[in-house]
Amino acid sequence: MDLVTISPRFPQPGETVVGSRFLTYPGGKGANQAVAAARMGAPTAMVGRVGDDVFGPQLIDILTAAGINVDGVAIAPDTTSGIAVINIDESAQNQIIQVLGANDTCGEAEAGQVLRALAHASTLLLQLEVAVDLSLQVAKEAFGLGKTVILDPGPVRPIPPEFFSFCSVITPNETEAQALVGFPVVDRASAAQAAERLLARGVGVAVVKLGAQGVYFATTDGGDFVTPFPVEAVDSVAAGDAFNGALAVSLAEGATLDQSVRMAAAAGALAVTKSGAQDSMPYRSEVEELMG
Repeated sequence: MDLVTISPRFPQPGETVVGSRFLTYPGGKGANQAVAAARMGAPTAMVGRVGDDVFGPQLIDILTAAGINVDGVAIAPDTTSGIAVINIDESAQNQIIQVLGANDTCGEAEAGQVLRALAHASTLLLQLEVAVDLSLQVAKEAFGLGKTVILDPGPVRPIPPEFFSFCSVITPNETEAQALVGFPVVDRASAAQAAERLLARGVGVAVVKLGAQGVYFATTDGGDFVTPFPVEAVDSVAAGDAFNGALAVSLAEGATLDQSVRMAAAAGALAVTKSGAQDSMPYRSEVEELMG
């Protein structure tokens, strides 16, 4: 669950800033991306855990209402649901503190659920809100089955070198890309360098999200750039999740990489025009209208 404060600016260490609003939204990177994929028209299943706190049943009900198969979502006893404390400033930038809660209790049961779900799926979309070793395990199994494995490497956590070779696609933002490659990723040129570094580690496709600057993507055959769609930003929370959900669906439908990244960029742009996480995930018709 996302606990959101809105204020004119972020506080300095030790400082108190008076905010203007407090909001509560359903969130979580995996859940956000599941909603994004479902709203893009794909049959979607979610695997994970929520806590036995007040938020757990709410989160499952919201996913169910979005048309997502939640057979793989369990309730972890004596554990809180995953929580994100999000601060948003007047420029629509955000700072986030995550408490993984029930996500961190996922294990072999969830690995089995993923394998069962893959029998009816073409694509596995992963994040790092569960144990990295668990994500690595299911990525390896899915890749071995010929499935498309898309990794959103957030939140930033150390990734074993072998993980990259099981990633059909990796989609870091600037901060995540910098953590992966060890140098600042701030523009198209540095994004291209980061993509090249990730490809050298065995990734099939590297997609580097640069926020309002656009998206750089590359394979070993070369790279290209998608310019940003002009929108009025309200809240940048979960824009990357909207991007990943749309990218996964478009690739699963057989669109080209260029077409898929452009659709994903449109979805991410639309997400920043609304407040909230899952609430801001756009519908297919809205994305296609923006692409024009």
